[in-house]
Amino acid sequence: MTSLSVETLAADAVEPITSAGNAQLGIAVLAGIAVIVLLITKFKMHAFLALTIGSLALGSFAGAAPAKTIASFTAGLGSTVAGVGVLIALGAILGKLLADSGGADQIVDTILARASGRAMPWAMVLIASIIGLPLFFEVGIVLMIPVVLLVAKRGNYSLMRIGIPALAGLSVMHGLIPPHPGPLVAIDALDANLGVTLALGVLVAIPTVILAGPVFSRYAARWVDIKAPEKMIPQRPSEDLDRRPGFGATLATILLPVVLMLIKALVDIVVDDPEQGVQRVTDVIGSPLIALLAAVVVGMFTLGRAAGFTKGRLATTVEKSLAPIAGVLLIVGAGGGFKQTLIDAGVGRMILEFSENWSIPALLLGWLIAVGIRLATGSATVATISAAGLVAPLAADMSTSHAALLVLAVGAGSLFFSHVNDAGFWLVKEYFGMDVGQTVKTWSVMETIISVVSLAFILLLSLIL
Repeated sequence: MTSLSVETLAADAVEPITSAGNAQLGIAVLAGIAVIVLLITKFKMHAFLALTIGSLALGSFAGAAPAKTIASFTAGLGSTVAGVGVLIALGAILGKLLADSGGADQIVDTILARASGRAMPWAMVLIASIIGLPLFFEVGIVLMIPVVLLVAKRGNYSLMRIGIPALAGLSVMHGLIPPHPGPLVAIDALDANLGVTLALGVLVAIPTVILAGPVFSRYAARWVDIKAPEKMIPQRPSEDLDRRPGFGATLATILLPVVLMLIKALVDIVVDDPEQGVQRVTDVIGSPLIALLAAVVVGMFTLGRAAGFTKGRLATTVEKSLAPIAGVLLIVGAGGGFKQTLIDAGVGRMILEFSENWSIPALLLGWLIAVGIRLATGSATVATISAAGLVAPLAADMSTSHAALLVLAVGAGSLFFSHVNDAGFWLVKEYFGMDVGQTVKTWSVMETIISVVSLAFILLLSLIL
């Protein structure tokens, strides 16, 4: 584990917006988070407004001048949106192209044609993991659940045997793998290397998704043995299309940004000389903006034009993809504002001092903070953003690999035990026709397994690297 240094932090820290002591700061943090939790859970307020009000409450409880609190919040909001806003937009466009063109169906049908019986849960986790790479979690669920229901009905499978692997694949991608909003914001907050985080994230994700998906689904199917509810099986998407993009072209388009970012990470490790021509090229093509932009442009041909989309239809698809992410951008931006308010109030210094006194490893501390916020707010993204802001000072002295592992630890904590304050909980419950108890025994337990297992592998990697 990386050692923590309060002196190093003090030398690098900016002037705090308040001179409050640790006790007052601790109370202010708890009060600020409590305000956010109360507004989201009790008053059903939108997370953007809750985070904004919570940030102002935090500054007020910490004794900071209102003008300084507002300045911190707006600065954090602006820098966060500037850092990840374009990436979120590009990811949304790629996801919409994938869904509307029938590319997602092509991947599903191709793999399912080659899988049956015991192989089906493994096929479902593979499909969900591939589709989950460019899609937001909610979009992935809406896209995958109709497929899950159809497969369960067609093959006469227990719904949990098919559904849990698919949900595990989507959830692991959402919590650990950029370009999803949570990991992207954590990478930005902790100043981690995106390529290294992506590589280590994939390394952690593979065994995690196997244990939480196909393996756990055996037990989930025994605990909750239900069939696909007839009323929830919708029409297959994309049936109005005359043709669909090919399997190979669709898969290549989805994996293009991942491959480009991984190439950059490998070249950075092997070459490690910014003046080398090869590294200059990979630094450009492997940057998240260029990698995702390349995938979108390529996807317009390999997905859109291959499905027979006209220029007008492509323009409409892009336009429709951007409208639903307005809320996501605002939540992510407000989370960045809350993070900056935490940092400027001096909370990072307080966290460092406490963590040194308690001798809590940085990775475990990041995970625990994310778990607490996840349980309280129900939002994995809010938990990731807030926890990343709190533990950001811990990454100051870390190596590249350990900073990446801290991002993953925070992401893992943000997935812990989804329950009634999480929109995903109710989405799964309604689509699968379960009651609250059945949803807890399957979905909630699966999320907890993902969180704990991924933490174990992260801690293991920290000992090796």
